[in-house]
Amino acid sequence: MAVEYLGLSSLNGPLAVLEGVSGASYDEIVEMTVDGKEKKLGRIIEAYEDKAVIQVFESTGNMALKNTHTRLTGHPMEIGVSADMLGRTFDGLGNPIDGLGPILADKKLDVNGKPLNPVAREYPRNYIRTGISAIDGLMTLIRGQKLPIFSGNGLPHDQLAAQIVMQSSLGDNSDEKFAVVFAAMGVKYDVAEYFERTFRESGVLDHVAMFINLANDPVVERLITPKVALTAAEYLAFEKDMHVLVIMTDITNYADALREVSAARKEVPGRRGYPGYMYTDLASIYERAGRQRGKNGSITMIPILTMPEDDKTHPIPDLTGYITEGQIVLDRSLFGNNIYPPISVLPSLSRLMKDGIGEGYTRADHQSVANQLFSCYAKVGDARNLASVIGEDELSDLDKKYLEFGKAFEGRFVGQGDQENRSIIDTLEIGWDLLRMLPREELDRIDTKILDVYYDKKDADTDSDKKQA
Repeated sequence: MAVEYLGLSSLNGPLAVLEGVSGASYDEIVEMTVDGKEKKLGRIIEAYEDKAVIQVFESTGNMALKNTHTRLTGHPMEIGVSADMLGRTFDGLGNPIDGLGPILADKKLDVNGKPLNPVAREYPRNYIRTGISAIDGLMTLIRGQKLPIFSGNGLPHDQLAAQIVMQSSLGDNSDEKFAVVFAAMGVKYDVAEYFERTFRESGVLDHVAMFINLANDPVVERLITPKVALTAAEYLAFEKDMHVLVIMTDITNYADALREVSAARKEVPGRRGYPGYMYTDLASIYERAGRQRGKNGSITMIPILTMPEDDKTHPIPDLTGYITEGQIVLDRSLFGNNIYPPISVLPSLSRLMKDGIGEGYTRADHQSVANQLFSCYAKVGDARNLASVIGEDELSDLDKKYLEFGKAFEGRFVGQGDQENRSIIDTLEIGWDLLRMLPREELDRIDTKILDVYYDKKDADTDSDKKQA
């Protein structure tokens, strides 16, 4: 029999304290009734003796100490899940907001998930194609990987996220099931409307489940949104055998919400005012990605975060880098030169790339091409630095070729249209076209057997065309 408690002991921002409670447990959901009519949900975040600290998911503006009745439900927060979630739009708590009515749930799952035994993890293999050359060619996204995007205010990470959702797939020859779970936290209304309109008009909404928490929604809801989205992803991946790509934007808004709630609880702050347990909290989200032994599906994650003042040492990107397997860094100078997507190649990497490319996955020359492009582009920086000192006219012929290569690399390989969806083969062929701008002896990261096949391929094709003519 449920017990209802009358009144509150104290109220501070999104936190309410209830005294005289018995049987309360951590993470338990409570139902709160204000003035006998308006219902709100809350979560117990601290329980000791006969007191319970409740985190209220909605606004507490109309709540007072004497007008609120609280009922303990006896269970943690749960959401109903079903394959019908694909093609639907939900708020940050998992309630449908697209006007299509509630979904018919197959089951209810705890949004906090269950810790995955490390022994039960399968090593990430194979790749997910994004259609973006800089990512697919040089920092390939592997199924089961966590690969964040480090951006900054004003950079086109929202546009890049939308393009990844529209273009991502398991490759041209795959017949496996694929889905995208998109979670937006603390975004403005026009940004949320842009995502929804873009997905709908591009025709990809049927395999996308969207979870939207707006900037004017309660800050506590922001803390639940990624957990709700990942619960849906886990159901689709491990019970419906789908390969699920989870894109979350913006982790910075999530961390700021965590800091705000921590301040309301009067906790001792850590770096930059963020709580000392932020590393653990972020890890509890990121580590829900991966593959499970005996399961056909996988969860691959792309968290997007905006670095305050473009500072990579800020706690949010710093801690994210410790937990994830690489990063994609957006560059403000490339963006200023009208290069889209402005991906800075040299500080970006995918630590699991080698395990999902090459023969049997993409193409046998993939790793060699990626290594050589990285090497050559690093030398472009040296040539540019030298040119800024002695002038471009004084450079050697080889250095001038590297300058030409760098301009072409940024314009043709990194740069592409926001509607341009390139296959892996297209990406590798563009890479070879760029490498042919340099003397063969400069390509020291590629085996001679691969060079024999691909470096002279264009000349061989031209000679063949002449003979046929």
